[in-house]
Amino acid sequence: MTGLLVFREQLKKFYSKYELYITPAGKFLLALVTLLVINGSIGYMSELKNFAVVLVLSLMCSFLPANFIVFTGALVTLGHLYKFSMECALVALAVFLLLFILYFRFSPKDTLVVILTPICFVLKIPYVIPLAVGLVGTPFSVVSVVSGTVVYWMLDYMNASASVLSTFEEDGALEKFRYVIDGLLGNKAMFVTIAAFAVTLIVVYFIRRLNVDYAWTIAIITGALLDILVLLFGDLMYNTNLSIIGLIIGNLVAVAVAKALEFFVFNVDYSRTERVQFEDDEYYYYVKAVPKNTVAAPKKRVKTIRVPEKAVRVSGQNPGQHKRD
Repeated sequence: MTGLLVFREQLKKFYSKYELYITPAGKFLLALVTLLVINGSIGYMSELKNFAVVLVLSLMCSFLPANFIVFTGALVTLGHLYKFSMECALVALAVFLLLFILYFRFSPKDTLVVILTPICFVLKIPYVIPLAVGLVGTPFSVVSVVSGTVVYWMLDYMNASASVLSTFEEDGALEKFRYVIDGLLGNKAMFVTIAAFAVTLIVVYFIRRLNVDYAWTIAIITGALLDILVLLFGDLMYNTNLSIIGLIIGNLVAVAVAKALEFFVFNVDYSRTERVQFEDDEYYYYVKAVPKNTVAAPKKRVKTIRVPEKAVRVSGQNPGQHKRD
């Protein structure tokens, strides 16, 4: 444990020292991964799949506000969908506008959540999101999680329905609109996932704020079990074709990631808990103080070793004399 604490302190020190360079580099990598995932999922427009274009857009995102990554990802998505079907692009544009209004109104600082939610779906570990966001976010972060979930399911549905949409006649725009909208509104798996993630996030948030020992650990375990129960109940009710093995493995991964997040964000020693009582002219105060687990990072010490002059003379040479052949 001590070694991990030292590593954590060294990591914090390293970040604070090079924050000016790490932050743009992090935004660049996040934008690069986001665009590559979009191009790999719905890469209909070859111009946007050009790696030079992806690099330029990622570099732009690295020097602009973080929300620009969300805006860029939405524009690239609309470009691919327009190349495939104008009707799909218009439906996606309407969904994006609605989500942007809700996102900027309630959780404009949750850029990372909006971006990572679809990416975690692609990586088959979406259950990490509600646990992690419940630990470090707020109840309003539900909007960001729901936005990322809707975007993933919308693109997944449009991509899966590509063969069907291509069979419609060119003048059958109304039928395409109806098919896409009906498919989105009738996607029971999406709504079950949204409900499960929203409930899990809110429960985790309120449990980890309780005045009890090991609140974060209790919140993580409760959230994972609740997520599994809600999704299984939704699959039983609406036949969402849920993979039970994937659900269990995904939540185990989510618990491991959440515990790692707890270590870096909220690592305390409950064995040294103190309860303090004091008062002023108007109130009595009862305070519970739980110390953090901290350890000072070891400092490097450089020792200079000097050979005494007397030892050199004993060897038969003067300090400035060189050995001759």
